[in-house]
Amino acid sequence: MTGIGPRATTVAWDFEAIGAPWQVETARPLAPDVRQAVLDVVDRFDRTWSRFRDDSVVTAMAGSAGAWSDVDSAGLLLDLYDGLHRATDGSVTPLVGQALVDLGYDADYSLVQRAEPAVPDDWAALRSRGEVAVGPDGQVRTSRPLLLDVGAAGKGLLVDLVVDVLADHGVDQATVDGSGDLRHVGAGPIRVALEHPGDASRAVGVVEVADGWALCASAVNRRAWGDGLHHVVDGRTGHPTRDVVATWTLVDGSCMVADGLATAHFFADPQALLDLHPHHFVRIHADGRVLRSPDLPGELFT
Repeated sequence: MTGIGPRATTVAWDFEAIGAPWQVETARPLAPDVRQAVLDVVDRFDRTWSRFRDDSVVTAMAGSAGAWSDVDSAGLLLDLYDGLHRATDGSVTPLVGQALVDLGYDADYSLVQRAEPAVPDDWAALRSRGEVAVGPDGQVRTSRPLLLDVGAAGKGLLVDLVVDVLADHGVDQATVDGSGDLRHVGAGPIRVALEHPGDASRAVGVVEVADGWALCASAVNRRAWGDGLHHVVDGRTGHPTRDVVATWTLVDGSCMVADGLATAHFFADPQALLDLHPHHFVRIHADGRVLRSPDLPGELFT
């Protein structure tokens, strides 16, 4: 996604976070202590949720059952997965980690399929039996080893956490772009181009992102390898989805929700997702069909 059109003068800070390029645009340069606070929350998130780190909480969960403390925003994130799992009949689940490893999207980034992908357990059943639970203290309890992958909504959550850090330091006007997951706060609306899933030099449309809103994009070409392999995996089968190639969602107030809905639009009827949470959306199917919400604040070129 790329900002276009007239913009007030801003200052951009570019950095790497969770394996991707990020950018924060603000009216004035961020002070060193604010930048460090942002990097600290990024590191804390990565040490919690990354399945690519030997020292993360998620890696520890994959090795044994237990009670896990200091898991930032676990309740919010796992509750969102509960709703997305229901709305997609089980396609969206944080239990796709082993399937992705089998397909080659592993901690070593081998990108070589090693086995038939594992079919994930039923997330709703595990939650109902209390095998994955979040206590009132925020502690996560697991009754057996589980390899979680929160990529369907985790980057959006981190965008929200960065916005919160900026607000805590008095920065009330910012656009945080987490490499396709964007939240804009405290200023006039911005216009953002929607990148063509097959050609990064082209746009399929333009949308307006208002104050407080989040725009998230997901496409099968963002992490693709091998013969038709990519990171958008159907939790009912363990295999990459084939029907939809790109999605965008606009949500008021939560990049985490926008991110999760963008993933869910690969699998679910749009109305089921609109019933779950109000939003605008665009999705492009492999056969060229384009679906969009009728009140989308923008225009499509296709």
